[in-house]
Amino acid sequence: MSMRRQDELSALEMESSNGVDAQTITHNNFNSNGATSFLKTIFNGLNALSGVGILSIPYALSSGGGLSLILFFLIAGCTLYTGLLIRRCMDMNPNVRSYPDIGERAFGPKGRKLVSIVMYIELYLVATGFLIVEGDNLHKLFPKVKFEILGLVLGGRRSFIFIVSLVVLPTVWLHDMSSLSYISASGTIASFILIGSIMWAGAFDGIGFHEKGKLLDYKGIPTAISLYTFCYCAHPIFPTLYTSMKNQKKFSKVLIICFMICTMSYALMALLGYFMFGSNVQSQITLNLPTNKISSKVAIYTTLVNPLTKYALMVTPIVGALESRLLTRPNEGLSILIRTSLVLSTIVVAMALPFFEYLMSFVGALSGVTASIILPCLCFCKISGIHKRIGVESVSILVIVLMGVFVLVLGTYTSVREIVEHLI
Repeated sequence: MSMRRQDELSALEMESSNGVDAQTITHNNFNSNGATSFLKTIFNGLNALSGVGILSIPYALSSGGGLSLILFFLIAGCTLYTGLLIRRCMDMNPNVRSYPDIGERAFGPKGRKLVSIVMYIELYLVATGFLIVEGDNLHKLFPKVKFEILGLVLGGRRSFIFIVSLVVLPTVWLHDMSSLSYISASGTIASFILIGSIMWAGAFDGIGFHEKGKLLDYKGIPTAISLYTFCYCAHPIFPTLYTSMKNQKKFSKVLIICFMICTMSYALMALLGYFMFGSNVQSQITLNLPTNKISSKVAIYTTLVNPLTKYALMVTPIVGALESRLLTRPNEGLSILIRTSLVLSTIVVAMALPFFEYLMSFVGALSGVTASIILPCLCFCKISGIHKRIGVESVSILVIVLMGVFVLVLGTYTSVREIVEHLI
């Protein structure tokens, strides 16, 4: 498999982990004529943008305060614009078909490597976050469960992290992506079910909407912004969606519709959590729900299904990169060893860093900001040459890049500091 083809698969598989149908997108990605309709592309785009960020956005709003929702809409607008910049980069060269292609077109082989590295980091950390989500929510349902393995007693979240890892391990051993496609669930449907069940819990299960958090909390702003950005980390899939369309001239409309629907969904979830639990909302809103209510169980089980079905799709491109470097020829035994070792490493990280909010904040601040805000702007400027002249758009792009760098530095520092503090 060529390096370029591997990067194309890596990009689309990464976003399949957020809900995109991997089989459909893979088929369309290699159909040079494009076969996906306008509505189907909207569906795929919604799936790409509907990820696990919906669990943490109430916590993000609570961290930054009610007024930080303004920053959320600002980030939504900026990431929509950078998504349109990606489309414009592709319009300039018909040979550009993937996100790494854009990086290479702008900055050569080093640009391709940078884009790929950013994607792999995001894949690995979000896969680890999936295990934490599973551990937290299963522990919520079964708080007294403990296991003893080789004399080592595992209890609480760690025991469930280990169990879930054993469940998903066989799916990671699969080599054929078509065999994995059946486990890819619809992130859009799951998100709407989750919102509906939480709304029901607040309206009819006695929780109510009477709590109030802080109006503005300056200390929590970096965490809030990082988590907001994490909600919009779907940019690497946009080139694949674009090339798959029958009528590519309508792609801008697709992005606008997808961003509007997902932004309203995220904002609704944020406000529901904010008014249901106030400053007491946890890193995943499902952890606040009473387990004796049907609506709560629907929300929690919906939360459990998505990460469980997407883990294999998440780590597959990383496996592909590792095997291309470590294996000189096909070797089933070594392949299984590499894949198992990768899963074990995510278990260790998930157990060592059981802080979902801080880990996702780190992902949003580091790889999310880089892939969704900074790189699209820099690549567009280099490819278009707009940086050579002063104008409204070039100045706007400069402001967005500077804002992105600020969020990257401050958000990464804050999340790392919080992780270290909790470890100590």
